[in-house]
Amino acid sequence: MSNEEIDKNEAENVKSVQPETAGTEEVTESEAGEDLAALLEEARQKADANWEEVLRARADMENLRRRQSRDLENAHKHALDKFVSELLPVYDSMELGANAASGEEASLEGVRDGLGMTMKMFLSSIAKFGLEQVNPTDGDEFDPELHQAMAMQPVEGVEANKVITVAQKGFQFNGRLLRPAMVVVSQ
Repeated sequence: MSNEEIDKNEAENVKSVQPETAGTEEVTESEAGEDLAALLEEARQKADANWEEVLRARADMENLRRRQSRDLENAHKHALDKFVSELLPVYDSMELGANAASGEEASLEGVRDGLGMTMKMFLSSIAKFGLEQVNPTDGDEFDPELHQAMAMQPVEGVEANKVITVAQKGFQFNGRLLRPAMVVVSQ
């Protein structure tokens, strides 16, 4: 075979191969287009599902926020209900004492006894909520964390820094000092 014949055969082979390749590329492009369309549709469905989840999560968070707000408002409104209901019997006792004291048969001793019982009832009611008295007795050591010295007096036979007199009782609420006991201390 001559060079011319070989070139001619190669040109024919190229021509015959090109249409087949071109057809294959078209099929591949159409298949690829269908695959891309399917992938796009799948991605849209996933995006829609994710969007719905986001909307549900937002709604849940909004509902939770509203519920928390309502619960907090109710807690503020009703926080002292139990405390107040514990104090109502104390008020009732004071009212009974006042009525008894204004009667014709009232005696000073009866009023004192009633007042003492009312004070005990009051202290036991508030003790349920963590309020404690700071009431040092004479001769106790002065504690600057619980007591406030109003004055210092020299007293024979008593060591220095001892409580002599309690002018006003103090109070602690759940371990925190609300008001120190006002005391006179020995010098």
